[in-house]
Amino acid sequence: MSTNLFECIKSGLISGVMSLTVSYLITYYLIPFPDSLITNSLNNGISGGMSGLISGFMGLFMYLKMTEKKNVSASSV
Repeated sequence: MSTNLFECIKSGLISGVMSLTVSYLITYYLIPFPDSLITNSLNNGISGGMSGLISGFMGLFMYLKMTEKKNVSASSV
C-alpha cells in the first residue's frame, strides 16, 4: 500500500512540475500581456486548463507505464 502511495506522490510531483513549466511557457510566449484584469483572468484560465490537461495525460501515461512494468515483472516470476 505504501508503495502505491509513494508512486502516486512521485507521479503527482512530476506532473505538477510539468504543469508549471507548460503554464509558464504558454503564458510567456503564446498569450500577450493583458491590458485589463478580466483579460488576465481569461489568459490564466486558458493556460491553466491547457497545462492541467497535459499534466493529466502525462500522469496517466506514467501510471500506465509503471503498472505495465510491474505486470511484466510479476508475470515473468
